[in-house]
Amino acid sequence: MKKFAVLLGLSIFILMPCAARAQKIQLFGGYSYLRQDTNAGKFNLNGWEASATVKNTWVGFTADFSGHYGSPQGTSTSLHTFLFGPQVSLPVPFVSPYVHALVGAARQATGNVSDTVFAAAFGGGVDAHIAPLLSYRLFQVDYLATRFGGSTQNNLRISTGLVIRF
Repeated sequence: MKKFAVLLGLSIFILMPCAARAQKIQLFGGYSYLRQDTNAGKFNLNGWEASATVKNTWVGFTADFSGHYGSPQGTSTSLHTFLFGPQVSLPVPFVSPYVHALVGAARQATGNVSDTVFAAAFGGGVDAHIAPLLSYRLFQVDYLATRFGGSTQNNLRISTGLVIRF
């Protein structure tokens, strides 16, 4: 029994790094543009987007965060998203196209009024490999749905930036 426990412990110790290597982490950070659709009209907001994806060869799980800011109609507005979901990518030699379906929440603050509602993003993009651990996200385009005021807003989000892969 003692030999079995030692053998099991050694096996776990040896196999853990192999399992860890099977999982890859991608960190993305960059510029993001949002074409916001509201009851008052359509507005352009600029900001940032950051995400982390844990994946095997082609399937992963993404946590995506973004912030967009502007002053449409003279009123300071910010929109932050907190989204999570699966991502499927096709890793080929020079580029990696991918698609994702993310759900979570969006928080908008306009003047002194703020609200947090359901949000979802469906889209994808293409990463171009620059170096073994570095890529450039050529583009990411998402349909971003939010539910402010009880109605659905159909927003467009476009992002670009750097991707670091571990």
